[in-house]
Amino acid sequence: MKHKHKLVMAMATAMAAGTLSAGAQQVKKLTLTEAIEMGLKSSGRMQIATAKTAEAHANLREANERRLPDLKASGSYLRLNTPDVNLKVKLGSSQSSGQESGGGMPKVDQLTYGMVTATLPVFSGFRIKYGIESAKYLEQASKFDAETDRQEVIETTINAFANVYKAKRSVELVKENLQREEARVKDFTNLEKNGLMARNDLLKVQLQKSNVELALLEAESNLKIAAMNLALQLGLAEGTEIQPDTTGMEAMPDAGSVAQWEKIALEQRKDKSALSARIQAAKVGVNAAKGEYWPGLALTGGYIGADIPSFLTVTNALNVGVGLQYNVSSLWKTGSKVEAAKARLHQAEAMEGIISDQVRLEVTHAYHSYVLGTQKTKVFAQSVEQADENYRITKNKYDNNLATTTDLLDADVAQLQARLNYAFSKADAMVAYKKLQKAAGVLNLGTEQPATQK
Repeated sequence: MKHKHKLVMAMATAMAAGTLSAGAQQVKKLTLTEAIEMGLKSSGRMQIATAKTAEAHANLREANERRLPDLKASGSYLRLNTPDVNLKVKLGSSQSSGQESGGGMPKVDQLTYGMVTATLPVFSGFRIKYGIESAKYLEQASKFDAETDRQEVIETTINAFANVYKAKRSVELVKENLQREEARVKDFTNLEKNGLMARNDLLKVQLQKSNVELALLEAESNLKIAAMNLALQLGLAEGTEIQPDTTGMEAMPDAGSVAQWEKIALEQRKDKSALSARIQAAKVGVNAAKGEYWPGLALTGGYIGADIPSFLTVTNALNVGVGLQYNVSSLWKTGSKVEAAKARLHQAEAMEGIISDQVRLEVTHAYHSYVLGTQKTKVFAQSVEQADENYRITKNKYDNNLATTTDLLDADVAQLQARLNYAFSKADAMVAYKKLQKAAGVLNLGTEQPATQK
């Protein structure tokens, strides 16, 4: 029994150690830059963008390959029956004499032939040339689209990271406040038992403690949801505890001027660059459509070989020449294609003005949001100092019977709210700056982009 007890204890210890080790593996400390890198690697949106870029590159290769010659080979082997031939004309005397001597028609029951043809385009109405140019512009547009998607993923990751920070900071501050409320309830309970405290005042602090407990439950729930959202975006296992490293979040760069940000945005926004590339592709598309009016010219060559046993053999049948092709119906059918290409060009050019206005609006909104965020952070920093001083004074007054329990509890709530507001404002200001960078098209892997060029 003694050995069995030792064995059970050893197994229990090993299981406990394994549980602690598994729990330790689920804790992930992340900086903002690390979170962004993980988010980009696990993002399905980025995988789709990469696939679209690869498709555009393949389309460009296909357009270039249209310059290469076409080479086709074909061959057949046929079994033939013996047909009944009834000639309606009389054969000559020499032929008749040949048949009488046993010459007769040869028996043909099979046929084998093969051919190889090659075509090299020389002139195709510039359609190949314009097709290559259009594919190049569309490949550039797909790369700009991928960069736009990349910045969208970065922004989403930053928001999720900030939400985890805010939720975790909220839990920490509420827990600190709850410890103070628990100590206050304990002190008031002892005073009430000794007849030195009114029952009503004890109930007030107990109610305050209950409210803080509810706030803690809500904060912990918000933290779980925010952590799960971030873990899913980063490709981490569900239930992973994330410890956000917020080093540098307090540093808020100078906002500069909105005009400077607008200038940067108009130069750097990748969605605007993608639209410009598509406009160039549409212009080339108009010329490509007009190419239908022109004929096609190509060099051709081929080889034919055939074998009909007992009858015919063909070898070394080579041919080389020039082929000219022109579809006369293009004279009345191409006009609609050209008009459609011009309409696509007009649509793209109209979108250019719309997106320019949209960029200015986004930059202006993001700029003023960041300026407001920095101002709020300064105000909330002062509010924390004021709330701390207010609580200290109220506590001294209460200890000297110059303030009521309600005054003390109100000061306590104001202090907690001020600290929460300040913590949230720092995260909100950081997110606002990143949104400003994204609106200007310069959002990178957590690095600071200079707001102004001095």
